[in-house]
Amino acid sequence: MKIYTKTGDKGTTALFGGTRVAKHHIRIESYGTVDELNSWIGLIRDQEIDSHSKDILTIIQHKLFIAGAILATAPEKAVLKNGKERLNIDKISANDILLLEQEMDAIEANLPPMTHFILPGGHTTVSYCHIARTVCRRAERISSHLNENEPIEANVLRYLNRLSDYLFMLGRGLSAHLNVEEIKWIPEKK
Repeated sequence: MKIYTKTGDKGTTALFGGTRVAKHHIRIESYGTVDELNSWIGLIRDQEIDSHSKDILTIIQHKLFIAGAILATAPEKAVLKNGKERLNIDKISANDILLLEQEMDAIEANLPPMTHFILPGGHTTVSYCHIARTVCRRAERISSHLNENEPIEANVLRYLNRLSDYLFMLGRGLSAHLNVEEIKWIPEKK
């Protein structure tokens, strides 16, 4: 199988199921941003972090491929003529979302309470978490916009929402682990 097909040379691409759309179509933007997020998470996973966090990030990367596949499927092509689903894969489940919540609770249990917004940064690994968090928020915004026009599975939106929170908490947890000072944002008064 060759990586290049030349079918997109005129600015279109095929969704799962064969529907061709412009490469700037909101559906392409949504799963393309999820793909970008997955790459940033891979970069975090490549850092010198604890094995548990690496394992959770690997699980997340698998779930993001599922989310991408769901986003890459036009609703009218999601079900075959015989009534079976075109995507023969697990979906994003309530348990996947629960895992992120449990991980956040575990991280938070070992941190001081947050009293102010925190400036991103302090260590390269922590900064990667914040970049991934903002890319996740963008993926969520684009997917939410797509959902207004072509409904998508609700758990995809829930997962992206919870994942951005998890990436924030992972950044906080790694700051503590790396002994990095969290710099609070305290607005100046006029």
